[in-house]
Amino acid sequence: MPIRSFRAEPPPASNGENVQSSNKRKSVGPSSVKKKVKRSNDSELALAALTNFKPGISAAEKDDGNRELVENVLMRFEALRRKLSQMEDAKESHSDIFKRANLKAGNIMFTKGVRTNGKKRIGAVPGVEIGDIFFFRMELILIGLHSQSMAGIDFMPMKADIEGERVAISIVSSGGYEDNAEDPDVLVYTGQGGNASADKEASDQKLVRGNIALERSLHRANEVRVIRGFKDATHQTSKVYVYDGLYKVQESWMEKGKTGCNMFKYKLVRLPGQTGAFSTWKSIWKWKEDPSSRDGLILPDLTSGAESIPVSLVNEVDDEKGPAYFTYVSTVKYPKSFKLVQPSYGCNCRDACQAGNSNCSCIQKNGGDFPYITTGILACRMPMIFECGSSCPCFRNCKNRVLQTGFKVHFEVFKTRDKGWGLRSWDPIRAGTFICEYAGEVIEKIKEKADGDDGENNDYVFNTNRVYESFKWNHETESAEERSDTSEKFDIPSPLIISSKNSGNIARFMNHSCSPNVFWQPIMYEHNNEAFLHIAFFAKKHIPPMTELTYDYGIPRSDETGSNNMEHGKKKCLCGSPKCRGYFY
Repeated sequence: MPIRSFRAEPPPASNGENVQSSNKRKSVGPSSVKKKVKRSNDSELALAALTNFKPGISAAEKDDGNRELVENVLMRFEALRRKLSQMEDAKESHSDIFKRANLKAGNIMFTKGVRTNGKKRIGAVPGVEIGDIFFFRMELILIGLHSQSMAGIDFMPMKADIEGERVAISIVSSGGYEDNAEDPDVLVYTGQGGNASADKEASDQKLVRGNIALERSLHRANEVRVIRGFKDATHQTSKVYVYDGLYKVQESWMEKGKTGCNMFKYKLVRLPGQTGAFSTWKSIWKWKEDPSSRDGLILPDLTSGAESIPVSLVNEVDDEKGPAYFTYVSTVKYPKSFKLVQPSYGCNCRDACQAGNSNCSCIQKNGGDFPYITTGILACRMPMIFECGSSCPCFRNCKNRVLQTGFKVHFEVFKTRDKGWGLRSWDPIRAGTFICEYAGEVIEKIKEKADGDDGENNDYVFNTNRVYESFKWNHETESAEERSDTSEKFDIPSPLIISSKNSGNIARFMNHSCSPNVFWQPIMYEHNNEAFLHIAFFAKKHIPPMTELTYDYGIPRSDETGSNNMEHGKKKCLCGSPKCRGYFY
């Protein structure tokens, strides 16, 4: 049965009762009980449909992972979490069956055996890199980085036959206690326990469990993984976690906390020679307070105010003062003669389009699903996304106008060492986050080298007609019907070519990679009763700050190169990916 089918309940009165057309309380009869049972059954069927997939992970891989496996587990978790969030937003369940999508997704993954690095270990975790970011504690558990869902200290016995001989193997420092140190390579960590709660007062901490494990790690000098947690700047109610590498406990003591109770303190020092992680975050916090403190800053805002968030221009490599001149525009420009427009009409939503509103024509165009979840994250790749347009009476900040409201993170255009200019972010980026539109001028044809410009135009062109490496991003079940609903093949009326050589935005600075962290998605929205096609970029996975943003440029068809010689326009690829094919176009 369709998992979108539901019926809205009447709004609650101030005393919690349901309001009908009269003020009289309506008795609950057998028919209403049947409706509640039916809704519950519908929700359970919908949830069961989501769990109908193959884990595809061997017993050995559950114990020991690698980079590809870790990324696969995280991507599958995110896909399932977004699907559950989409269903929760649409209120397809009147029970709590879809609440806390991250926990529900994690439970499903565990039940199906989709996890890795389940074997506890001291030191580095296979496939997890320093600087990796996470937005849920469940992600840390699924990849074996930290197995405690609530506790900040994870530990393991040193010897299988001695239960009390435990040592700490990882800690999460997320601001719940008074953890502080000025040096980015030092963490002063507060032991666990003793916090006040609704039903008990603060108390002295005890040397048990995680606390005694940290004490033993001090004497044994074993490596401890450190994960730091911060508030997510783009979602103030959320946290982001960064893996900061391996530390050792150097010192421990007890002191009085703010509550007057005794607290254990542990000084952890980062092992030398590791890639920077937390130190990078501290630098970014300083730049945000004073952008002029950024080394190599050329311009504080490349866009000259065209975007709501400034885009820094930085060169720490050489003396070049910026890219070749171009006009900054924030969207694509169609020539009057262009015919890729289609007649269109808007919705009738007065305030903002609501997920689950079957009467919203914009939601109908999207197959009955809202394309974005509440936080503005893309729910899944679609053949085409239809956003609200100029004739829709809904607010400008309607959640179905993600592309039109612009990007929400602080970007930086920077000079790379060997690939010209590139793009990266000062903020952590969550998978599914809108990056930007590919802005520029729609053209009918790409200029060839013979035109006398050495093919320079080809460096600033996006072409939907190219062949792109396929990949799976959506949550897919074994059901053929469900697979057809979540098709990741684009449905574009006719090829679209955009040139950003003379005018464009930050998208023109994204370089190619054979293992990209960004993908493109076609989006249409109406303007003056005509629908125009736009190309939007979204994060393929979680992207740490200061990581270069890249996408797959694709392989041209023979009609684009103008010949059957595929060597035409081929360039050496320097992406450095393990899967690098050695060239791009």
